[in-house]
Amino acid sequence: MKSLKILAYLLVGYVAIVVVFESLLGYFQPAGQGTIVVTTTDDDGAAHSRVVARMESDGKLYVAANHWPRAWFRQALERPDVSVTVDGETRAYLAVSVDGAEHERVDAAGPLGFGFRVLTGFPPRYFLRLDPK
Repeated sequence: MKSLKILAYLLVGYVAIVVVFESLLGYFQPAGQGTIVVTTTDDDGAAHSRVVARMESDGKLYVAANHWPRAWFRQALERPDVSVTVDGETRAYLAVSVDGAEHERVDAAGPLGFGFRVLTGFPPRYFLRLDPK
């Protein structure tokens, strides 16, 4: 019984670490050289901007949903006309869901480190290709 209690405490502690890490990333939205800003709209037409990591493969621009909070990703799937700010310049793009061989290729081109996956709670990874309009 004591082992189960210790295991439960460890599990709750781990979940708390993931929640805090994801919350801090969402709040601060750290931007850097490898990031872009994707602006989506919700059901009410309100715009929401999210800093995401920029990926390029075969000359195309991709972004990944690497975290559990992914409202921006669902919004882009529902309303694929998005605006993207790259290097200070904002343009219109069409967000296209990526699957199959293209997903495997992009995933292999930008693997995530084990430490990052631990801190984010091992979420599934999905990609969008951003096609210029």
